[in-house]
Amino acid sequence: MPWQPVSTMDQKTQFVQDYYREMFPTMTELCEYYGIARKTGYKFIHQFEAHGRAGLAEKSRRPHGCPWATPDDQVARIVGLRDRHPSWGARKLLAVLQNRHPTTEWAAPSTVSLLLKRQGLVGSRRRRAPVPARLRVPHVVAAAPNHVWTADFKGHFRTGDRRYCYPLTVMDRFSRYLLDCHGMLSPNELETRRRVEHLFRVFGLPTVVRTDNGAPFASTGLAGLSHLSVWWLRLGIVLDPIRPGHPEENASHERFHRTLKRETAQPPAGSCSAQQRRFNTFGPEYNHVRPHEALGQIPPGDVYEPSCRSMPAALPPLEYPGHFEVRRVGPSGCFSWSHVHVFVSHVLRGEHLGFEEIDDGLWAVYFCAQRLARFDERTKRILPTHERRTTPSNAASAGPQG
Repeated sequence: MPWQPVSTMDQKTQFVQDYYREMFPTMTELCEYYGIARKTGYKFIHQFEAHGRAGLAEKSRRPHGCPWATPDDQVARIVGLRDRHPSWGARKLLAVLQNRHPTTEWAAPSTVSLLLKRQGLVGSRRRRAPVPARLRVPHVVAAAPNHVWTADFKGHFRTGDRRYCYPLTVMDRFSRYLLDCHGMLSPNELETRRRVEHLFRVFGLPTVVRTDNGAPFASTGLAGLSHLSVWWLRLGIVLDPIRPGHPEENASHERFHRTLKRETAQPPAGSCSAQQRRFNTFGPEYNHVRPHEALGQIPPGDVYEPSCRSMPAALPPLEYPGHFEVRRVGPSGCFSWSHVHVFVSHVLRGEHLGFEEIDDGLWAVYFCAQRLARFDERTKRILPTHERRTTPSNAASAGPQG
């Protein structure tokens, strides 16, 4: 015959039966036999006398109330706001709620995070490896609105009509203000310049523009110049490109693209025009409603203000210091030096370059305030700043002679 399992309830029942049968002369001996304290034994007897065998069942030890529990009305407001903004975390939710209800004492962010997790509104997130310090290259630090603008194309994706959408995004680095989010069918230079020119007329000129090294912001030519970056230099804007293959040097803009994708393109709209309507709805909310953690949980619109540098009606003339040699770049992308045509770049056609002598026969080449390269007048060669000077005996001809 197999052994039958004995439950706690069976032991309690047997204890009560032994008590009433007077199997042991004293309560002390009875409790010692069952390995419990006398206080516990008397409790079992009182529970049985009051409620019968049901009184011996285990009861929940959960407290009936907690003075530190989040009130139900707060929970409802937090969950309701999270339902309207599924990508917002605890800090953003609390920032908005505290602004709407300043007299209410709200829970801590950690409590709200646990509440969202219990409600099934927060999923687990994969930890990312920290960026090594050696990869962080210092760039121009934004000290005020319009000091540094960042521009980039978010990764393209197909809309419902199977056409590609290339969102152009331009932001103010200091305030994180989204200046423009425009879906394009291709990252072409003409439409990009038209959008940027519109921003200059509405918000004014920035001091610095930071981009990656892709078209139309840069090219594979001299100093990475493109027609767009040449136009920026003519407007007195400083170029601050990141290193090729290092998007972490424009980390805040790349992080914004993750938010943009989650809020507007998961899944994509049915067409590019419908996708643009999503962008148009997202922009005002991002700028004027959504708190930004880098700004102390206030919206970017509370920090940003337009630039005091307005867009000029015409490009200002180029002026170089008096000790500079000035050469005009011809239609073929060449300048003339001692009756020799030296190729420099097609994007500089019609522009004037400044040459400052830094050594015997060696000149620094400037366009506006940007130093582009070096020029060796002996070999008639344009040298990148990292390339060593060559001797005339082993140097190739720089271009056709005039």
